[in-house]
Amino acid sequence: MVLDIKTDAGRNAVLRLAESADVFIENSRPGVMADLGLGYAALAARNPQVVYASISGYGQTGPDRAKGGLDLIAQAVSGIMSVTGAPGSPPMKAGVPLTDLGAALFAVTGILAALIHRHRTGRGQHVDTSLVEAGVALSVWEATEYFAGTGVPEPLGSAHRMVAPYQAIACADGYVTIGASNDRLFARLCEVLGHPDWAQMPEFADNPSRVRNRTMLAERIESVTRHRPKRVWLEAFESRDIPCGPINTYAEVFADPQIVAREMVVSVEHPTLGRIRALGSPIKLSETPPAARRRAPTLGEHTEEVLREAGFGDKEIAELCKS
Repeated sequence: MVLDIKTDAGRNAVLRLAESADVFIENSRPGVMADLGLGYAALAARNPQVVYASISGYGQTGPDRAKGGLDLIAQAVSGIMSVTGAPGSPPMKAGVPLTDLGAALFAVTGILAALIHRHRTGRGQHVDTSLVEAGVALSVWEATEYFAGTGVPEPLGSAHRMVAPYQAIACADGYVTIGASNDRLFARLCEVLGHPDWAQMPEFADNPSRVRNRTMLAERIESVTRHRPKRVWLEAFESRDIPCGPINTYAEVFADPQIVAREMVVSVEHPTLGRIRALGSPIKLSETPPAARRRAPTLGEHTEEVLREAGFGDKEIAELCKS
C-alpha cells in the first residue's frame, strides 16, 4: 500500500493502522518518524502491544546516529571492506549487500524475540538495529583474531582466517573450492593429490601450522591441481568425502539440481510480465511450509484492501486516494 505520511490524512491513517498492528517497521534516519508524529512513543500510546522496529545506518543512539546509511558505506565503516579481496588489492566490498540483508535479518530476530516477550507479558517494545552493527556482528572471525591479540585482520582472498586449506584452488580450466578443515581431511587430501608425505611435514602437521604456512601450502596444492581439469578434481575429492565445490555463476546456480530440488526457484504470474521466476524461501517449515502464492505487488496495489481491513469506509478511502 502507499500513503503520503507528510500529510495529516496519511499520518492519521498510519496511526489507525498501527492500533491493530502486531509489528511496525521503519527505516528512516533516527528522529524522522518522531518528527512526523509516528515514532515509537506515539504508536505505543495507541497500541502498547505494538512491536516497533527501526532499521537505520548507524542506530538510534550514538554520535553518528543522524548519518545516512548505505550498504557500501556500512561495509566500509564496519571493517568488512578492509578484509575483502586479495592481499594488496584496492578496497573491495562483498559481492552481495551483506549489511543491508544482515540488518534486515537481525531485525527479524529482534522482532520475533519481542513478539515472544509480548505473548508472555502483553507489552510491546522498540527494536533497534543498523547496517553498521550488522556488519560488525557478522565479523566473527575477524573480531576473534583481533581480540586474541594476533594483529589487525587483513584480506586473505578466498582463504580462511582459522583453517587451512580452506579456499579456492586453481585447476587446469579454472578454480574449485576445498575445505580440508581438520587433520583427518587434510590427510585424505594429501593422498588424493599423491603426496601423503605432506601430512607428516612439520609445516603442515596440524591446523595452526597449516594456517601459518597457508601460502606455501596453497602453492604446493596448485602445483598438482593445475595439471587436471576441475571436473576431475571435484570427482576425486568427493570420492574421498573431502568438502569441495565448483564456483558457480548464477546461471549455474539456478540450474543446479540441488537448488531446484529445494525450491529456491519459484514461478509466479505477473499481470504485465507474464510468468516470471523468483527466489524461493531458504526456510523450510514442516507444519507451515512457505509457498509462493503471490507475486510482489505493484506500487499501491493493495492500498484500498488494507485500509478496508483496518476499518476504513469507502468514503474515507476515496477521500484519501483523492488527497
